[in-house]
Amino acid sequence: MGLPGGWEWLIIILFILIFFGAKRLPEMAKGLGKGIREFKGALSGITDEIEKAGKTPAEPKSETKPEENNQDQ
Repeated sequence: MGLPGGWEWLIIILFILIFFGAKRLPEMAKGLGKGIREFKGALSGITDEIEKAGKTPAEPKSETKPEENNQDQ
C-alpha cells in the first residue's frame, strides 16, 4: 500500500473542507505549523547537545595505585 494518488488526495481535501469548514482550516494550519516549528527547535537543540558532548574531550581516568600496606614496622 503506497501513498494516496491524485483522486485520493482530492477526496481527503473535500472531506476535510466539509467536516471542518473553510473558516477553521487556517487555524488548524497555523497550529500545525507551530507544532512543527517547536518540534524542529527541540530536535536541533538535542542535536546541538549531542554534538557538543561529542566534541568535549573525555576526562582521562587516573589510574590510582593502591597504597602498599606491607610496610616494615
